[in-house]
Amino acid sequence: MGLTLALTATVVWSGNFVIARALHDSVPPVQTAFWRWIVALLAVAPLALPQVRRQWPVIRRHLPFLAAAALLGVTLFNTLIYQAGRSTSATNMAMIAAASPVMIALFDLVGRRGGRERLGARRAAGMAIALLGVVTLVGKGSPAAVLRLDFAAGDLWMLAATAAFAGYSALLRRRPDGISGLSFLFMTFALGAAMLLPAYGVSLAVEGGFDLTASTVGPLLYIGVLSSAVAYFTWNKAIALVGAARAGVVYYLQPVCVALLSAAVLGEGVGAVQVLCMGLIVAGVALGAAGGTR
Repeated sequence: MGLTLALTATVVWSGNFVIARALHDSVPPVQTAFWRWIVALLAVAPLALPQVRRQWPVIRRHLPFLAAAALLGVTLFNTLIYQAGRSTSATNMAMIAAASPVMIALFDLVGRRGGRERLGARRAAGMAIALLGVVTLVGKGSPAAVLRLDFAAGDLWMLAATAAFAGYSALLRRRPDGISGLSFLFMTFALGAAMLLPAYGVSLAVEGGFDLTASTVGPLLYIGVLSSAVAYFTWNKAIALVGAARAGVVYYLQPVCVALLSAAVLGEGVGAVQVLCMGLIVAGVALGAAGGTR
């Protein structure tokens, strides 16, 4: 069940990269992120608010933890993705995001004091195989070519987003008892949107607003309801069930999902090298997900 939930979140989030690229010249990044979380808040509020009221004493005691999770997973992660979409492709963003499982595993190992979750030989091998597929894909058939890449500014923004997501995922394992999944989502969404508010005001003053059309409102509804409320709930639940490192291995499937979505929506072709690399990624995910915790 945990791996299925992680896969659901990964598939839904894949559309986020395509939307980030599609909106890069019509909606400023900060405004995309801000309205995403406003829509997400409205989506979860009817179910979450009764739980927030009941659990408020616990929530109040753990506001610093919730603020840290909101900063990494809400304020920074997705805003950086939308910023990256201004100067790099959706496929590039997905390739770089595939480094998340390595960072998640490292952050998780460092962050846990007692009963530390170890990767194990099988899971480490799966991560290595999947990473080889990602590196080969980025290098257009040659892993060594990655060392000679001239990264665009968007690639660097995406690297920062990847680090933020890894920190958020590792932090989830320390979620305080007494705070339900819905309450956690509502509070992190609310705190993250509040942190974005000053930057949103600056963006409005400097860049202006955006036109409310089907091509802007539709994508914002998708990322607000599906990529936020649905995907975050399933991802958080997956980590609670199987751990950050094991769920993170499933995240390697994101480049495959983005490539298939780009082919279907944007008409981008998939060559032999891409098919080979996707095979490596899927094989690594299967091997790593099957590996138990030692």
